[in-house]
Amino acid sequence: MLSSCNSNFEPTAEKQWWKETVFYEIYMPSFKDSNGDGYSDFKGMTNKLDYIESLGVKGIWLTPFFKSPKVDNGYDISDYLQVDETYGNLDDFNTFITEAHKRDIKVIIDIVVNHTSTDHRWFQESRKSKDNPYRDYYIWEDQANNWESFFGGKAWEYDSLTSQCYYHKFAIEMADLNWQNPKVLEEVQDVFRFWLDLGVDGFRLDVINFLTTEGITLDNPMDENGKQKHIYDLDQKGVKQAMKTIKETINEYDNRFIVGEIGSDKIEVLKQYQGKELLDVVFNFNFGSIPEFSAQRLFDELQSMESNMSNYPTLFFGSHDMPRLHSRLAEENPNRAYALAVLMLTAKGVPFIYFGEEIGMKNHIANSFDEIRDVQGVTNYHLAIEEGKTAEEALIIGNKHNRDKSRSPMQWNTDTLAGFSSSKSWIPLNPDYETLNVAIQENDLESMLSKYKQLIALRNSEPALQYGDYEKLSIQDDCIHFIRTYNDEKINVLINFGKPMVFDLPENANILLGTPMLQTDDLLIFILSQTKP
Repeated sequence: MLSSCNSNFEPTAEKQWWKETVFYEIYMPSFKDSNGDGYSDFKGMTNKLDYIESLGVKGIWLTPFFKSPKVDNGYDISDYLQVDETYGNLDDFNTFITEAHKRDIKVIIDIVVNHTSTDHRWFQESRKSKDNPYRDYYIWEDQANNWESFFGGKAWEYDSLTSQCYYHKFAIEMADLNWQNPKVLEEVQDVFRFWLDLGVDGFRLDVINFLTTEGITLDNPMDENGKQKHIYDLDQKGVKQAMKTIKETINEYDNRFIVGEIGSDKIEVLKQYQGKELLDVVFNFNFGSIPEFSAQRLFDELQSMESNMSNYPTLFFGSHDMPRLHSRLAEENPNRAYALAVLMLTAKGVPFIYFGEEIGMKNHIANSFDEIRDVQGVTNYHLAIEEGKTAEEALIIGNKHNRDKSRSPMQWNTDTLAGFSSSKSWIPLNPDYETLNVAIQENDLESMLSKYKQLIALRNSEPALQYGDYEKLSIQDDCIHFIRTYNDEKINVLINFGKPMVFDLPENANILLGTPMLQTDDLLIFILSQTKP
């Protein structure tokens, strides 16, 4: 059966650097350790900028590196204006930014303004007394409503010091900021300006639609299975205005970029936060976090983004919050992993590669509770034990929720990885590091790394793959076929996840990648360009 979609929107080819950029996400604890303490750091990352440049990547997304007790690996910030000593200091950060810019690589940083660590000075002041000047920086109530934490359990924690409860959408150690307080907004604006003055090129805004802008409202309803439906604790009415103010602040600086993490699986919710006054792009987890492979599902999500989102979508299959592409969608089939990379780097949108995808890194699975580092995995393990589960059953549940799957160290080579396997290591190594590492693949023209470099180079050289709209977007027998056009050029992309097939060459075609005929059971991946008649 043939399905197709043709765009209803005007061409979206306004020149923007981020539309021309392939981004590379670095999960801060895991990329490159320079001092043997088991954690990545800015000095180590600076030493690997030549590698990132060799990929053809023009943008880096850094997960949080701010001072933090790291209950949630940096998403619990205790000081917005300091680099956590684990990763170095401000001088090391400045060197990293400077060296990245020398290589024409822009850097966006991940920032969390929904909550802070309870170790943050603001919260420590807030809990001292009900009349403390910082009290209203957070949300305190005498009686809690029924809202639940997104990490499991109740979203309220009693504090005996003032006999009130504070609100936390996530871990107990991560208290939500009160966005009804204008002083909170002023503080956040100053934080953005601080890092913009240091040269960052933009921000990834964590769970940005979760901001509590209307206060604590009605109890959330429960579904037919007794699970809470998060209706009133996110997407509150004032969230858009908060985003507009954030955008205005960042627009005080030229050519900056904002991508938002929106906690929703509804395309109609995602699209309302994207626009000139709001966010440049938003992450669409309907596409990025598909739990299991389906060519039809991939196509349906491409079609949905084209039909519903008036600006550029985002394209990704991995991040620090989800299982790795190679294990989840590719099911450890390297041909399929490559085909998915082709889709991510040639379809319409802004691509984000998660570190290690380019060498085919696989999931890490904890073999015992002691190997779980992620707060979600730990929390769900303990909740299972409290429910009477055995340790073995609780470990299965903990691993199901454990985000460590994608957080094991970057596999540079067997020698440097040995440092991560010491007792200081924050997470164990993957067992596949001896074969899937950079040192081996750099000298292999058929390796996944070489294929990624080829794909990124192709995208960087073809304006139609950066700015082109869809002339055609279709699927037939698990073969996704789209044509992207820009000015006088059109590019055909065929990615066949199904049975072998033959594709007839159009006139005036120039083959960019692949072959039009494949008689084996391997995937057909074929890209060609042609001049418009």
